[in-house]
Amino acid sequence: MNFFDFTVLDNKGVETPLANFKGKVLLVVNTATGCGLTPQYEALQKLYDDFGAQGFEILDFPCNQFLEQAKGSDDEIQQFCTLTYHTTFPRFKKIDVNGESADPFFKFLKNEMPVPTNEGNKIKNLAIAAAAKLSKAVHEDNDIKWNFTKFLVDREGKVVARFEPTVTPDVIAPAIKELL
Repeated sequence: MNFFDFTVLDNKGVETPLANFKGKVLLVVNTATGCGLTPQYEALQKLYDDFGAQGFEILDFPCNQFLEQAKGSDDEIQQFCTLTYHTTFPRFKKIDVNGESADPFFKFLKNEMPVPTNEGNKIKNLAIAAAAKLSKAVHEDNDIKWNFTKFLVDREGKVVARFEPTVTPDVIAPAIKELL
């Protein structure tokens, strides 16, 4: 399978083939609305505003596996993100990213890029790693450790980078620009 073979559910439960995004540079993010990193939504929207017209999309997948920080229904998450952070990029149905119930799409992403490309701030990563141990998620070597892990995908559907949650969207901007 490749990236564009998958079909995911949008936040209304409608099947969305990822083939709809063929030819675009993509940033796939597992998110949460009650996390200390939630303000990254603002920086994600800035990326979308800066690069969207050039063929860039953000695919937002809320996940409640990390200390239940994405509480609420898909509609409530959508309302929170649009009202609080004015997000306009596509948001999908809440999913699991780790463990036996992990969505096949995220299993694929983790297999394609099992190790983060950029460790980011090590002190913050240690704090996230410690907090992740408290979560109910099962961690394996390539598991997602926390909310706001980001996968960068080129126009052909190749996963080219994986960024830990503490790597902020502005740090990723040059890589996006290069792919565009």
